[in-house]
Amino acid sequence: MVRDGYIYALSLLAVAAALVWATGAWAWSLAPVLLAAFFLWFFRDPQRTVPQEAGLIVSPGDGKVTETTAIETPDGPRQRVSIFLSVFDVHVNRSPIAGVLTAVSYRKGEYLNALNPHSADRNEQNVVTVRGDGIEVTFKQIAGLLARRIVFRPGEGDRVERGQRVGLIKFGSRVDVILPADAALRVQVGDRVKGGASVLAVAREGERP
Repeated sequence: MVRDGYIYALSLLAVAAALVWATGAWAWSLAPVLLAAFFLWFFRDPQRTVPQEAGLIVSPGDGKVTETTAIETPDGPRQRVSIFLSVFDVHVNRSPIAGVLTAVSYRKGEYLNALNPHSADRNEQNVVTVRGDGIEVTFKQIAGLLARRIVFRPGEGDRVERGQRVGLIKFGSRVDVILPADAALRVQVGDRVKGGASVLAVAREGERP
């Protein structure tokens, strides 16, 4: 359970208790109690079995794959995998590979629907690059229509492990993963993935020492 879930839930339970004390009617407590239960469920943080084979790139979040495409970047050709996190998905984010955070950049922006293609560039987002074992992967935490806060705990220069919890995006959102151009994809549009457990791609042997 993410700490935020306890904070929201306890606050709402306090509201429920105050309503019962003020009105003497239990019915007034139903709405805040149900909301408290929702927040406890929303901020769940299940354990995941992280695959350990060399060269694997795992999903940084739970959700549905909405796009796999080749893109051009200032550093050359890459592949992008986009994952939509609905309000019903686990919103804890994990590192796709083990390595050192070479860049962490938060950018303010809009709150377009995360399914909108323009959200990748225009929405509020946190852009993180990880390099390790000869692989460099960038992933973006992108705020959606309902999301109003992106959380990312490690800092630039920190080392992370594959599948390690690194933060979360509150409520509906999107995660984009920028992969090496010749990494072998293991997912396609429509697939459901789990953060830290589902393999998005396998790096080519030539990219690793």
